[in-house]
This record gives sequence, structure tokens and C-alpha cells, in this order.
Amino acid sequence: MTYANRLGQYRAFLLDIDGVLVRGGEPIPGATEAVRALQKRGQVLLLSNNSSRSRAVVAEHLGKLGFAFEPEAVVLSSYVVARYLLETEGPSKVWTIGEAGLAKELCLAGHRVVPQEEANWLVVGICWNVNYNMFAEALRFLLNGGRYIATNTDGTFPTPEGRKPGAGAIVGAIEAMGFYPHVVVGKPSEIAYRIALEQVQAKNDAVLAIGDRLETDILGAQNVKIDSVLVLTGISSKEDIERQGTRPTWIAADLPALARGELQKP
Repeated sequence: MTYANRLGQYRAFLLDIDGVLVRGGEPIPGATEAVRALQKRGQVLLLSNNSSRSRAVVAEHLGKLGFAFEPEAVVLSSYVVARYLLETEGPSKVWTIGEAGLAKELCLAGHRVVPQEEANWLVVGICWNVNYNMFAEALRFLLNGGRYIATNTDGTFPTPEGRKPGAGAIVGAIEAMGFYPHVVVGKPSEIAYRIALEQVQAKNDAVLAIGDRLETDILGAQNVKIDSVLVLTGISSKEDIERQGTRPTWIAADLPALARGELQKP
């Protein structure tokens, strides 16, 4: 049984990127048309734990794939961590284990990316070239009283070759040394959803979160009491719902099915 008429109750949509719009760097079939259909229904905002790129770079990249998003409609964990630090600590001196997009968003928010010995904060995101020396430097920084914040704890992310380690693998290595983040800002944290919802011109009961991961997209939506759809084109499966105990409001085969109103109860 499907619930096509229920899609009309939503006026804003928070979409994950990997596993929802794209898979392995290529658009999921029908996703570009599905996004356009949702944009006709209401406001569409991207909410992703990706910390490797800046909002402008992601918007440009998606534009080349046929998706039309302004940078302001892209909320990444790199942007969220920069906003959170600014709101709670003011402009800060930070040292990063991460990619260029993380440093870019931190600088755009008014923070300074500095060498370890000058920093007050270590900010950790995905880092393609992480190595033993970085972990040793992180340990020294934290033993000397430095503070530590993580963009997200995603254990893996999908690629054409299969799953690869995510930022959570780096966070886990630091935890193994005895140090835990002061805060994790990405999904399922309420911090990421709060920043996204500030940009949404709709009440919470008219906002729908769409993602492929139960432990981030769906759990995060539950944390802020908005409805959610698990699409089956990424990490989590129907079987995972019972196994993990996190239940979305709806299930859809993919984004095109969702845009057609083909929603199913889990």
C-alpha cells in the first residue's frame, strides 16, 4: 500500500546527498527530475555529513550533474562545525585533520586555521591522507589540554568500489587513545538539524527529511521531531529497521518514487 496523498502535507525537504542524489559520484537514475519535482512542491535544502568540500564547491559539482542548488541551500558538516564554533566560542584558532573544504568553511566563518602549537581547537573531519604522524600530533595536542570537535562519526560512506572508511574511523582512532570529542555536530546531532531548519520557511510538521542511513538521517530527524523517509539506494535496508530499532515515518524505493508519492509505511 502506498500513501501518495501524504506527500502534499510537506512544504520543505531536507535531502542527504550520497545515497540519495548521487552514488559513486554519479546521479542516481531519475534523481535530477525528482529534485525538480520536489522544488516545485516547496523548499529543498541539502543536509549532508560531508566535510571534505565547501558549500560552494558542492553546489558547483552538483550543478555539473544536473542539480540546481545555490551554496546557501547546502548545509554540510564543514559548515555546521564552523557555525557552531562561532556561535559558542567566537572566532577561534583551529588546527584540522581534514580536507580543504573543512578549512575553507572555517575561514569563511571567521576562524583562523593555524599550526597545532597555536591552536585552541582540533577540528576533525574526513581526511583522505590521514597517517600515523597526524594521530601522534593529535595525541600531543590533547594531552596538552587542547579541545577537540568532530564534524561527524559516519563509520563508512558508499563508493563505486564499495564502502570506504568515513570520518568516524578517524574519530574512533582518537577515542582509542582516550579522548572523546567535546561535541559531534553532524547528523544525527540536533545541531546540524537546527542550523538547517533555521533556513527552512516551514513549521516542523511540514518538513520531511530524506536520507539513506538510519543512524544519521532518520535518527537525526527523530531527534528534532520531523518526519523522515528512508530511501533504499544507499546504506540502510528495510531489514536494518528492525535490527537497529530506528523507524522512519516512510520508506521509498528511491528519490523518484518518493517524488511520485510512492511512500510506504515501514
